[in-house]
Amino acid sequence: MARMAQLVFVSLMLAAGVMTAAAADFPSKPVRLIVPYPPGGALDIEARLMAAKLRDTWRQPIIVENRPGASGALGVDFVAKSAPDGHTLVLNALQMVMTPHLQRTPFDLARDLVSVVKFAEVYYVMAVSPKTGVSSIGELVELAKKEPGRLNYGSGGNGGALHLYVELVKRAANINLTHIPYKGNALAMQALLAGDVDVIFDVSIAIIPLAKSGKVRALMVTGAKPLENLPNVPPLDSVFPALSSTGLSSESWHGVFAPSATPKAVVDQIAADVRAAVMSPEVSGRFREMGLDPAGDGPEQFGAIVRRDYERWGQLIRDNNIRSD
Repeated sequence: MARMAQLVFVSLMLAAGVMTAAAADFPSKPVRLIVPYPPGGALDIEARLMAAKLRDTWRQPIIVENRPGASGALGVDFVAKSAPDGHTLVLNALQMVMTPHLQRTPFDLARDLVSVVKFAEVYYVMAVSPKTGVSSIGELVELAKKEPGRLNYGSGGNGGALHLYVELVKRAANINLTHIPYKGNALAMQALLAGDVDVIFDVSIAIIPLAKSGKVRALMVTGAKPLENLPNVPPLDSVFPALSSTGLSSESWHGVFAPSATPKAVVDQIAADVRAAVMSPEVSGRFREMGLDPAGDGPEQFGAIVRRDYERWGQLIRDNNIRSD
């Protein structure tokens, strides 16, 4: 028994030494930050802001690479199949936990990826075209009940986060809005600005400048508090208190993921360095201008959030029989 205990102890020490060496060697080459969506979106902007800070920390080139397709699944799969050494990472959003419930993915979220760090809390804003004549969520609900079938809403596609948030509101308010899916959020926004659709949910960075210029009217923001840049727009939890207990109306997230076999010491180092980057005055200030809150939840906390949201949104998708395009 003593001999066995000694062997186990030696094995553990060797393993710890390997992990420490792996962390000490990271990064030993350029790091790729994969954004699984087209350029110009919130995640793409955030990735480039963080990359500028991480270059100084890691003293290696940081390459931001867009790999869009299949609601983000193509970029995620690329990282899931990459070498588990921390040099290829994927940035993703809440959509990541929705996609496996809507389509067959080439990766298993729980088996193939490890949650590294939640670096931003993200908020969605419900907005309407001024052509509707609506200026508050109460007026929207009243109009939808008074003239059933008149109002429609646009989204970036069936099963996307912006589609599902409207479904939440429809269910909570007991109203009907006709869904018009587009091939991407940008096209849905163009339709709203043209007056072809009446309602949209989109990330705060897309809505804030349009609301301030009067091109759209912001009615409601996800979460429990108003946004700093939209102080008079009520939070969803106060408008529909019943949703707050589900957790579905809370703020969303953006985070970093790595291949599942990445050494824990490397994962922890990446989490700490990303946290420091987003909390820097330059990056945190820009995040807040975009309507984001900088965050730094590490692997354990972020992993628990991802698992929780996977179950919650999966249940909503099943309950409403929502399917992907």
